[in-house]
Amino acid sequence: MAKLTKKHKEALAKVDRNKLYTLKEASALLKEITYTKFDASVDIAVRLGVDPRKANQMVRGVVTLPHGTGKDVRVLALVTPDKEAEAKAAGADYVGLDEYLQKIKDGWTDVDVIVTMPAVMGKLGPLGRVLGPRGLMPNPKTGTVTMEIGKAVQEVKAGKIDFRVDKTGIVHASIGKVSFSAEKLVDNANELLQTLIKMKPTAAKGTYMKSIYLSSTMSPSVAVDTKTV
Repeated sequence: MAKLTKKHKEALAKVDRNKLYTLKEASALLKEITYTKFDASVDIAVRLGVDPRKANQMVRGVVTLPHGTGKDVRVLALVTPDKEAEAKAAGADYVGLDEYLQKIKDGWTDVDVIVTMPAVMGKLGPLGRVLGPRGLMPNPKTGTVTMEIGKAVQEVKAGKIDFRVDKTGIVHASIGKVSFSAEKLVDNANELLQTLIKMKPTAAKGTYMKSIYLSSTMSPSVAVDTKTV
């Protein structure tokens, strides 16, 4: 068992395990209990009362965080030559087609998001085994398969994230950095939570939002009172 560091013990001591915090309290506390020397990511974990094994209870979507994620998102635009200028102007980090398809076949996946066009999806099919497990396969539902390449790239760069419930019924997402103000973290968390509420499947019975936890890289988690959301 790993030995707790002095700072981690101090962080744990500041968190009342018997208390459910408001989003504002949790965001402020998280900034106090994060001791990393780098700008840690702030993550949210939401346990939903759904059965992801049933198609009519799958929760998946996209949300644009009002203050972005604080992360420099690397975008690959797999487009035909007539769309290359549009993708570059929108800020895509890598733009092209066949040469990048070959690089991916050879094992290169050093990007965060791939944006492409409907006409190109046929070429991406065989790369599903590489892209799927890494969450990189473009999908029309998340807006990453579109003819509006420039708009898609800009939205991703501005803080658009996609999320999906995992097999245990939990949605995990990054909602910013510890350097963000508590208010910005609250805004970003609220945007995601309200989106999840709107997406409640009609087939889901009982309590929908069962628990919410905020944490940062290497920090203890802080429980949020679902009734305050």
